[in-house]
Parts: sequence; C-alpha cells; structure tokens
Amino acid sequence: MSSTEPRNPYITYNSFHRFRDTWRDSLIENAAASCDEFPDYHVRDPGSLVSSCQVRSFQLGTGASLYTQSLIPAMLQAKYEIILVTCFWAPSSTLSALKEALEKLAEARREHILTSSSDGETLSPLRIRICFSSRSILQKLFHTTSKDGYIYPPSAWSKQLGLPNKETLEAGLIDLRVKSLFFLPFSVMHPKFLIVDRERAWLPSCNVSWEAWLEGCVEITGDAVAGLVKFYRHVWDGQLKQLTTRDIPDDGSANPLNLDELDVSAVPSSVNHFNAFFRGRETQTMLLPSSHHRNPRFDFIPWRNSPPPPSTPLNQAILRLLDLAEHFIYMQTPNLTSWAVIDKLLEALKRGVNVAIVTSKRLMLLEQLVTAGTTTSLCLQSLIRRYKKLEADQSRSKASCGPDLEAQRPRLGFLNIDYYCPDAESQAECKVDGTAEEPVQSHLKLTLVDGEYVVLGSGNMDRASWFTSQELGILFHSRDIASTIGEAVGSVLSGRRESVFSSAMDDQLERQLSQEEITSQGRKDDGGTRNHAEDGAPSSSQIN
Repeated sequence: MSSTEPRNPYITYNSFHRFRDTWRDSLIENAAASCDEFPDYHVRDPGSLVSSCQVRSFQLGTGASLYTQSLIPAMLQAKYEIILVTCFWAPSSTLSALKEALEKLAEARREHILTSSSDGETLSPLRIRICFSSRSILQKLFHTTSKDGYIYPPSAWSKQLGLPNKETLEAGLIDLRVKSLFFLPFSVMHPKFLIVDRERAWLPSCNVSWEAWLEGCVEITGDAVAGLVKFYRHVWDGQLKQLTTRDIPDDGSANPLNLDELDVSAVPSSVNHFNAFFRGRETQTMLLPSSHHRNPRFDFIPWRNSPPPPSTPLNQAILRLLDLAEHFIYMQTPNLTSWAVIDKLLEALKRGVNVAIVTSKRLMLLEQLVTAGTTTSLCLQSLIRRYKKLEADQSRSKASCGPDLEAQRPRLGFLNIDYYCPDAESQAECKVDGTAEEPVQSHLKLTLVDGEYVVLGSGNMDRASWFTSQELGILFHSRDIASTIGEAVGSVLSGRRESVFSSAMDDQLERQLSQEEITSQGRKDDGGTRNHAEDGAPSSSQIN
C-alpha cells in the first residue's frame, strides 16, 4: 500500500503494548501474594516472559497421531538432548511407539559405535529427560511432597513405565532420567512440551496416554525456546547446566546416523490432515507459567461470590485479553468451570463482543465435581441464563429509550456455544480401518481474540487449571497465525459440533462472522473500512 493511500486505524493500531502493560501491572500489583509460586523466577520481572519466536507449524490430530507423526520423529533427530515434559503417563499406543522408537534409536547408535570403533569415529552421548506428574492414583497418594520430586530408578523404567531397559539404552550411549512431581491434594504439573537440542520446541495439548481426543501442537524456534528451557530448569532440573561449545560438537559426531530408515509405527487420525507451516518471521510471544496452588480455596456457601483466582501470568493474560476484546472471542476448552472466565465473557458480551465457545460434553465428570464442585454443563446453563437476562434487559432498554439512539446500550454480542462431537461417518470408517482414530472428545486448549491474539498450551478454562494445577501457556500476537489456526480448527470442526445455544439466526451470524467477507476486505490493500468481525476465527459456516 502506497504512503498516499488512507490507512485503516483498526488495521494499523498495535494493541499489544497496551495489553502487555496492563498484564504486567496486574502481576506487579499482586506480587506480594506470589512469593510462594513454583516457579517464581518471573515474579519480580514479569516482562522477562515476553520474547519472540518463529512459529514453524501447527498441527491437529489425536495424541497418538501427533506423537507418532511429529514429536517422536523430532526426537529421533536430536543431536545431544531431548527434554520431554507431560502430565499423564499411561500404557497406550503413544507409549508403545515411544518405547519402540527409543529401542530402535539405541540399537542404531550401538551398531554405529561397533562399526566405527576401528576408525576412531566417536558418537556423542544423548541425554534424555522425561518428566511427568500422574501415573496412577496410588502413585499420587504416596508421592513425595518435595519440590525435588521423585527420580525413578532404572529398574522401574521397563516394568513400571513401559520404557526400554537400562542396558539397551546404555549400549547406545543414551543417558536417561525419569522424574515425577505431584502435590496433594489436586496439584498436578499439567504443562506439556518437547525441547530438542534447546533449539526447537513443541507444545502439544496431549499427554502420553490412551485417549483418542482432538489435540493440537505448535512448533517454535527462536528466543522463546530459551524461555521454555528456563521454565524447565526452575521446575524440573535445578542442576541443568548452560550449554557451552564443548557440549555441542560441530564435527558431525553428535548425530552421524541416517535415521530416516528407522521404521517407526505411525498412528493415523481422521483429523490429522492439517499441517500448516509458517514463514520464518519473528512473532511477539509470551510464555505464560501458572503455578500450582495446594489450597483450592473452595467456598461452600453458594450465594457468595467465588474467590478471585491466583494472579499468575497465564490467568492474568486470559483476563486481560477478555477485557481487551473488541470484536470477537473464540474459546475452545475441554471444560468450562472457571467463574472468573464466565464473568469476563459476559462482560465482553455486554460490550457487543461476539463470543463462540466449543467445549466437551461429559468429559472427566468426576474430576470436575472434585476440583470445581460443579460441571461444565451446569456452568453453561448458568451462562445461558445470565445471557438471556441481558437480552431481556436490552429489549426493555430499547423499548424505554425509543428512537433516542444515544440513550441505548451497546448492542449485545452474539453468543454461540457448541459441544464437540465425533463425526459419525469418520468414526465408522475408523472402526473398519482398525488403526485410524476419530477423536471422541476435544482436548484442545485454544483462545483467539480479535483475530490477532492466540493462546495455546496446557491451561483449560476450568477451576482446576485456574486454582490448583501448574500450567503453561504460550501467547502469539499475529494476525497471520490467528487466521491460519482459526481456519484449521474450523475445518476440522466441520461436522463435529453439537449446538448447545445460539443467540443469532444463521444469516445474522453469516453477516457478523463471515471469514469470506474479512478475507475480501483484507485484499483491498488494507484500505477502506474493514469489517469489525473477527480475524482468524472459524467462519460462521463452520460455527453452525
């Protein structure tokens, strides 16, 4: 666009600085109450969590398909270090594939050591660190309360954890350590990430577990990876050393193997067709830890207001984003039982912001009742009742104001709520195939705001994530990334939604939320007046 053409202030205004400053000020204001955070390295300087990265890819699939088609292949390319952090660890096709891959990697390295010993070529050791929080009820009941956690002896690797034995790994010069952290009563370490050679990182929503759920995974490089290593060091490995040039061989000895020939089993999924790769541009990024809290702060008097959630970087980022929203909020979460989130969504709706929610039906009901004292279904019913009351109040206001437009309240935003449901046709095909998986629930954690903010990671919009679990989110400020992820999710959700509530007729949503209209407006060299519907959110044809 030439300098003489008019510029749209909505397009050019960068709200990130205002968002970052209000987020930082909120954290500093509550810093005195955050002295026991775990981790706490960011408490005095929240700004240290702001950096940049290059978003390399975003994928959708089931947990098994993401691991076998992306995460495990990435591990096999490691030169000197693999850091894998997850929450739940359970016998599954994912775990079987991980064991198979590590065994084949160890064997390939052992053969290389034997064949190259005569010519003096060496193979650098490969460090693998596996961390998780929950393996079984008994493991959690009797888990140490120390922040040092529990390190599993090599004798437990194969029998208890389903991993290769010590002899197999040592023959391939693989140095494995497995550690768990958990704090009674409910404080799981919920973050999930993979770091390879401290250069590339993946943040999936899935665990090493058996559930066939809809999951997402984002891959990044750049400065934010160093921030992720810092988080790992402060939570899981206080002795982790800074790498020096001696630790990173540059003569090819770190990984001289040709691992493309390793035949590692892959699990297909009916939704894993999408794999978006982004150009290597720098993206404003915030790594958002949220400490666990052992006191769930339950209030058993129902008519009192619920206590405010802990002031963590992730919690504050979500609250500030919902305050900042002007046009559209898209929220996909396994469960929705955090009243702080529900209250903020209603405030946004009052301002005329359109809200779309996709969640799961009857997912982990017992966990919801234990950690929240309620369920997603009950919370959605409350949200709908409160929204209908706002509609009635607005109708009365319009009737009393008559033609006086200035006296009328802002238009109430549209509210659309869906349950995720599997595609029946794909489910039948997967049963016939016998190997492919159709997701039966949604476990994706995604928030899109105004088509320019994206939040992914481990945090749900439930009370457990907001009060008791340790979480880790990542925020990107980018219209391109928001648009691409929104379109991908919308495509996968086509035919996989069960409507719970919609405040607008289809044609109204079409006008308000049409992705085609946004795209066509954007092609006009960013000139003219752009529609105030959301950028990068799933289109209305996908929402209904």
